Amino acid sequence: MVKRVTSTTPARVTPPPTDREFQISDTIPMSLRTFILGLAASFGVAWLAIIVIPFFKMRDLAPLSFPEAKAVSAGVFFPKRTGRVADGARVYAENGCYLCHTQVVRPTYAGNDLYRPDWGGLKADADRGDTRRETNAYDFFGEKFAQIGLMRMGPDLSNLGRRVETQYAAGADPAAWLYAHLYNPRNNPQLWKSTCPPHPFLFDKREIKGAPSAGALKVNVGENFELVPDSDAKALISYLLSLKKDHPVPASLSFAPAKKD
Repeated sequence: MVKRVTSTTPARVTPPPTDREFQISDTIPMSLRTFILGLAASFGVAWLAIIVIPFFKMRDLAPLSFPEAKAVSAGVFFPKRTGRVADGARVYAENGCYLCHTQVVRPTYAGNDLYRPDWGGLKADADRGDTRRETNAYDFFGEKFAQIGLMRMGPDLSNLGRRVETQYAAGADPAAWLYAHLYNPRNNPQLWKSTCPPHPFLFDKREIKGAPSAGALKVNVGENFELVPDSDAKALISYLLSLKKDHPVPASLSFAPAKKD
């Protein structure tokens, strides 16, 4: 007869898993491949949305119909900038003017640019009335790069050509005012606090032979010598004078709210 032996040792009971053990067991380890793919997707989507899509949309802007056509618009909103103006845009970029100046009159929901003095146009143009408006993509048509700028150490230049003609050099030669400003802004007593750097390298000092040049700057550079703008300076001033982005636009591009006096 076999004697049955019963163990008196209590059975080992496994305690239930804790919350931390549940979290550890439920976590799926991330491989290096998964991490890289996720990182690429995160930056790739942002790059497509901010860089690639806007580039292709702005590269081939088609003319817009102008239903409310006037004689001056010929039914199409299609600004053009070629020749010396295009060369001036290159000089503008090469000298880093975009680092301190913008060319964007922001939408009203993003700022109050429309109501800054003549940034978005003229409040009381003698012929057209209130020409102020916000910037749109077509304002940069014909330019190789949209010079929207990086920061505003100086004023916005979207309508600099208008301001020079009607304010800074009213009744005088707008180009001469800009040449003097380009050479050294602080020579103007009203702009002695200007942070704009001088650009003397865009001017040539030469001996006067006969009558002085019509375009010579009114600065003293020595007896029988004069200072005249070089080709880059002439191109840059032509570009700056062309900055008049307040022409009428179709209603489909006019997003500004009703302007108040």
